[in-house]
Amino acid sequence: MTTKTANITYWVTTIIFAGLMIFSSVGGLQPSQQAIDLMHHYLGYPIYFIQFISVAKLLGAVVILVPTRSFIKSWAYAGLFFDLSGAIYSTVATAGKIDPMMLTLLLWIVPGVVSFYLWNRQQILVDNKQTGG
Repeated sequence: MTTKTANITYWVTTIIFAGLMIFSSVGGLQPSQQAIDLMHHYLGYPIYFIQFISVAKLLGAVVILVPTRSFIKSWAYAGLFFDLSGAIYSTVATAGKIDPMMLTLLLWIVPGVVSFYLWNRQQILVDNKQTGG
């Protein structure tokens, strides 16, 4: 993959991933009844957690969109992946089975994995160029 192709793929997957995470956080910033029904009544989380996780997802999405080499970007990716894996685990634990609709979450995870991989690869290339390796 050429550097230009990798850069374009990185930005496309990053924007898609961040967009999905922002979309999923909007209903919880000022918890809607739908968010309360899902997160509190169905999954059993306290209502205050809805707003907390929504703000965290929003901040994480913003951080991965900022072109930086900061370690905070790695933390943002990790946090977003923890959120998605927690959503999958919570749904399985509550339902007691794997719902085939949960496989749609894989569509959310794939652009995040590609985005993180390409960002990390880019950081390694920059480091190698700076050290002459």
